Amino acid sequence: MTSVIDISALHKRYGRRTAVHDLDLHVRPGTIYGLIGPNGAGKTTTLRTLVDIIRPSSGQVRVLGEDPRHGGARLRRRIGYVPGELRLEGRVTGHRMLSFYSEVSAPVARGYVSELAERLGVDLSRPVRSLSKGNKQKVGLIQAFMHRPELLILDEPTSGLDPLVQREFLSMVREARDAGQTVLLSSHVLSEIQQTADEVAVLAAGRIVAQGDVASLRLGSVRRVRVALDGQDPDALHRRFTGIPGVTELEITSHAGALQLAATVDGDIDPLVKTLAQVTVRDLTVEEPDLEESVLRLYGPTAPSPTPLVPADTPRYGRSQAGVSATGGGVGETRRSRHEGGAR
Repeated sequence: MTSVIDISALHKRYGRRTAVHDLDLHVRPGTIYGLIGPNGAGKTTTLRTLVDIIRPSSGQVRVLGEDPRHGGARLRRRIGYVPGELRLEGRVTGHRMLSFYSEVSAPVARGYVSELAERLGVDLSRPVRSLSKGNKQKVGLIQAFMHRPELLILDEPTSGLDPLVQREFLSMVREARDAGQTVLLSSHVLSEIQQTADEVAVLAAGRIVAQGDVASLRLGSVRRVRVALDGQDPDALHRRFTGIPGVTELEITSHAGALQLAATVDGDIDPLVKTLAQVTVRDLTVEEPDLEESVLRLYGPTAPSPTPLVPADTPRYGRSQAGVSATGGGVGETRRSRHEGGAR
């Protein structure tokens, strides 16, 4: 198996509305793959096809070498899933709820649930319905991680978590990757993708508009460059640097006999560097973009064509149903009609 997740030409329509357009996505074993996009981009729709909550209108989806529509409980025991809209209710305690999940999932090591609860800071002796949104989210995370699944599918997993718990969660994700597990992490919080992901795909309007590793995504973005130069004729210098591919907002100023050049570089910086090699440079500052800057440039009302950046039956607790490890419905998430809802 060369990929843990293989999605080819995935198309999903809700009535007349298309949520996902011909999406291709391939996730290698033992990696953290980040799926970024604004609300409505199609992230949740894509992830739900992986656990057979919804089914594609067309295209092919394979998870751990199997079609999710036919893999059944056997496949779902190999997956840990946190839905984007986690709904946990019921009079049972967190311990009791997780005990049920452990009976229908893969085996759970003794003491591991308590270890995860301590790391995330949640009291599992309390009834689930009395927990805050953040603590319910922690219970959802524990059920996903507790059986150490081959694949973790996490849809907006840090929703409702405070910053310290978010940091601990990201450590858990990296530890899972280091243990050979594969993680598909969907988020619109770009910083957590930047801190953890090995590879990234950016979704906008149901299409992948860019994909690659984080470094490649940043490479294709905008930098601000400032250069201190030895004495030169400002007009001649301006002519020399005007017209360099990707260089805009060129400014050349003189101060105390020294020239200062400032410019914005969109994309590859190499043409500018080659021109700078022809003059005497005293100081050079390049402000590297973070992932957020890079991704925000890709969002828009109309998404461009995909551009690779590198070659590229279940007891109820209250109103909630059992987890994906048994039923494919997700913790607190019921199976939807294939015609219900819309892109998220």
